[in-house]
Amino acid sequence: MRIGKQDQAFTAIATSDADTITVRGHDLCDELIGKIDFTDYFWLLVIGEKPTSAQRKMLDACLVAIAEHGLVPSVQAARMTLASGPEAWQGAMAAGLLGMGSVVAGSSEIAGQYLAEVLADAEAKGTDVEAAAISSLKGLKAARKKVPGLGHPQHSAGDPRANRLLDIADELGITGRYVSTLRTLAEHAPGIIERPLPINVSGAIPAVILDAGWPLEALKAVPLLARTAGLAAHLYEESLRSIGFIMSNKADRAIDYDGIPASSSQKKA
Repeated sequence: MRIGKQDQAFTAIATSDADTITVRGHDLCDELIGKIDFTDYFWLLVIGEKPTSAQRKMLDACLVAIAEHGLVPSVQAARMTLASGPEAWQGAMAAGLLGMGSVVAGSSEIAGQYLAEVLADAEAKGTDVEAAAISSLKGLKAARKKVPGLGHPQHSAGDPRANRLLDIADELGITGRYVSTLRTLAEHAPGIIERPLPINVSGAIPAVILDAGWPLEALKAVPLLARTAGLAAHLYEESLRSIGFIMSNKADRAIDYDGIPASSSQKKA
């Protein structure tokens, strides 16, 4: 992206005048409001065209799968922020979204980029995906790095959310090169890394939604939108029966101080 003076800039998303509001070439009031559901609209806004039935169902499934994840750090941050400032829902929501990085929610984007890298490597070297996957896994093992999209601390026998999303992709006829690459990685990873590494939901989401036609560059939008719904639920509950300060107090009591002790003179003072 250039910095400084640029030519005339454009947007293809929306415009309006005194009589109409146009979004992606559709009249908002006459063609969209009351005539399109939000998943269709989300797809239209991001990509510029309405999804097929299969694409809508796949995106719906991904949003439902990742919307709620319990009291993870991003949710705790949001709830404690609302407890501190009950009037600031926007601040609490922002606190939760800002906490969604490479470990929480953003892991789907990382897994999607990894799948794309394996596919690109296979194409660049003129090998099949299986050979590229094996080579990549060996490289990750040598570097002692995790395999994006594989492994789960609780669901060692298989992440049920991931399994369901992959089944839906198969049922809808969406399964393509990304899901195939993910399954190839999952097939070889346990033997190479030498531990159970089932496909997790952060691996399944990018695989199925990329095969459905979602752009890699907008991948993080899917878990962000989904978790926004989950955060809304937590913030509403927080406003009714607050646990923000309870969580804060529990954290304070759970952490021991191991810094420099106060001197005897300081104690007397």
